[in-house]
Amino acid sequence: MTFGDDELYRDITGFAQDTPTWVRHAAEVWTEAGILVFGALFVVAWWRSRRGDTRAFAIAVLAPVATALAYVCSELLKSGFTEERPCRAVSAAVPSLVECPAAGDWSFPSNHATIAGASAVALALVRRAVILLTAPLALLMAFSRVFVGVHYPHDVAAGLLLGAVVAAAAVRLGTRPVTRLAEAMRASTAPGVRWLTGPGPAASAEPPASCVASHRRR
Repeated sequence: MTFGDDELYRDITGFAQDTPTWVRHAAEVWTEAGILVFGALFVVAWWRSRRGDTRAFAIAVLAPVATALAYVCSELLKSGFTEERPCRAVSAAVPSLVECPAAGDWSFPSNHATIAGASAVALALVRRAVILLTAPLALLMAFSRVFVGVHYPHDVAAGLLLGAVVAAAAVRLGTRPVTRLAEAMRASTAPGVRWLTGPGPAASAEPPASCVASHRRR
């Protein structure tokens, strides 16, 4: 299977070879470490949502689950398309900046781009303003996969789109049942469960006990 963007791949990887050493090293680190950044953002979103309403908490919990589902869809598509990696298939291309994945580790679509696209959308559904951060990070992650030489441009474009669509659909379909589950968990008396789900907005709105006692003495 070919999408005819070999020339664009050669242009981008050739440009990568001409960039300063620190740029190449940064790309090599970011192309893998970017996933850890999105993971950290999921943790922050969960932690902040513990004092939010139950629906917001449910979406924050669904965000990483939706991203994982998008990754599974990407893996299934890879098995169907079995596209060879460009670092082996494209003639007259410069060597990739990172080691070319082993044969059988197919190229289309990009798992990294799928995760990035899903993470960007899922986190934005938790809090809309976050898209100003997550969208550039996702695009940078996708571009880095071509920059280091392990994916075609169409691989990452398809991955971004796949991740965004799957994440949006998964969150939309899962919000209602997960919200009901979160409501039940917040009503639990088990300390571990209550800590996991958080107190919700009511607790943060309550005045501290010392203030209540002081008011009563008056």
